[in-house]
Amino acid sequence: MTAGRLVSLDAFRGFTIAAMVLVNNPGDWSHLYSQLAHAAWNGWTFTDWIFPFFLFICGVSMTFSLGRRAEAGDDKPALLRQLFKRAAIIFLIGLLLNLIPAFDFSSVRIPGVLQRIALCTMLAAPIVVYFSWRQQCVWIAVLLTVYTLLMLFVPVPDLQGRVAAGVLEPGRDVGAYVDRLLLDGHLWAKSKTWDPEGLVSTLPALCTQLFGVLLGRWLLSDAGRAEKTVWMMLAGLLCLWLGAIIDATFMPINKNLWTTSYCIFTAGWALLLFAAFYWLIDGNDSAALRESSRRWLQPFTIYGMNALFIFAFSGLVAKMLVFIKFSYNGTPVALKSALVAPLKALPVAPETASLLFALLFNGAMFAIAWFMWKKKWFVKV
Repeated sequence: MTAGRLVSLDAFRGFTIAAMVLVNNPGDWSHLYSQLAHAAWNGWTFTDWIFPFFLFICGVSMTFSLGRRAEAGDDKPALLRQLFKRAAIIFLIGLLLNLIPAFDFSSVRIPGVLQRIALCTMLAAPIVVYFSWRQQCVWIAVLLTVYTLLMLFVPVPDLQGRVAAGVLEPGRDVGAYVDRLLLDGHLWAKSKTWDPEGLVSTLPALCTQLFGVLLGRWLLSDAGRAEKTVWMMLAGLLCLWLGAIIDATFMPINKNLWTTSYCIFTAGWALLLFAAFYWLIDGNDSAALRESSRRWLQPFTIYGMNALFIFAFSGLVAKMLVFIKFSYNGTPVALKSALVAPLKALPVAPETASLLFALLFNGAMFAIAWFMWKKKWFVKV
């Protein structure tokens, strides 16, 4: 711990944001290395780690702030009002990003990454404030069971009017039906009939955040640092095993549906990766190793200090690069196309050129994060 903060959590958050900026900003969406794109449907890639990692981190942070204050005797309704206000602001920022540049309220996508973070935070807050860690475990089990039963046993009609239960195909599951029923015309533009951040799949996404809440409680316990690290790793391996079993038996790993197997499986990876960050930065007994690790991983820590701001700002910049155009020989050219063109001209594979742009974009975002860190500008919502 440094100045009351868990440095390893900031570093893990920074790693997650850096990865998110990387995969969200390729030079060419049609040329991607497979691990830098989401799995087409079932299965997983490196990219499919990132969003659940961020929700997991949000859960840990909630325990360190909200949960600790609730146990200290702070006014619980006041704490909830504070969290609900924060969640509302995050939701509105996400909606604003979806509105840019057209500001067409008749067709704006209502769900989104920031919107899901906001909803999960709002739903998790009372569970963190009012329930013990054992009761939080029960909440996770109940929510995942309800979601699984909905997805596998509730019959719903698809776009062709066919009624069936347990069809986990694009646009044919319960979540897609609910999204069309309540948000028709305001869903993901690439699908229009379902949304990867839809309403029903927010239930297991909430569980991802609650897994982080449980980890936060473990980190605040009186257990030794080595014991904490070992149990994080064992819990991570158990989650990987359980997620793989569910994937192989009755519900595949699927990010778009945030299936039960995906929720548990990615929680396992989050536990294992965070355990590595924790041991290197905060959890080992060697002061020299901790200091060396903090120095080498400081770029991630810097990124993690303004994580939500960098994510939102990078999304705004990415939109502007596409929509800002200039005329070249009488033809409108997007600013992004002009920036990518020299990289495409290099004697490298198209996927490499696309990755180079993503790395340069990430470098620009890091420069902003570093400047804000040097100035001690930390944007809090």
